[in-house]
Amino acid sequence: MKHPAALGAVLLALLGPSGAHAEPVIYAIDPTHTFVTFESLHFGTSTNRGRFDKKQGTVVFDRAAKTGKVELTIETGSVNTGVGPFNQHLTGKDFFRSDEFPTATFKSDDFQFDGDKLSEVAGTLTLLGKTHPVVLKASNFNCYQNPMLKREVCGGDFETTIQRSQWGITYALPVQPDNIRLLVQVEAVRQ
Repeated sequence: MKHPAALGAVLLALLGPSGAHAEPVIYAIDPTHTFVTFESLHFGTSTNRGRFDKKQGTVVFDRAAKTGKVELTIETGSVNTGVGPFNQHLTGKDFFRSDEFPTATFKSDDFQFDGDKLSEVAGTLTLLGKTHPVVLKASNFNCYQNPMLKREVCGGDFETTIQRSQWGITYALPVQPDNIRLLVQVEAVRQ
């Protein structure tokens, strides 16, 4: 063959992006752009809200293969409602029992896509020593080149509703609702 470079170019063109082998990329969860918040109806009137201020974790993401893994650890003692006595109640025996169970974890290796967009992440939530399945639905998801960090950042907004009684949090049931809405805003920086 007189032109091996031309043959190589033709093969690359024929194979296109599907012929390229993608590698999973590790991202570290950015705690300054990641918030885990919860909402619960208060006696059928207003909505109680809170968040966890301390969290960490990693995401392994392969955009081309449409696969991923995530592990997020939350310090339950960092719950913050903006009201000190309520925070103390939530970290105590009626709710998170933070002295005995200082962390909660969400783990997943099941990423679902709608076309090229991440649509949901199915995994397990471990809280108070109990583990149950949870599916986080994505309302936003994007990757971008962060101009300050000079690195790629991926993230989005996810949400689900859980029943707190599954994890043994039964305080004030049925007067207070069992359903808790969880909202997870997450950004992770490519390592």
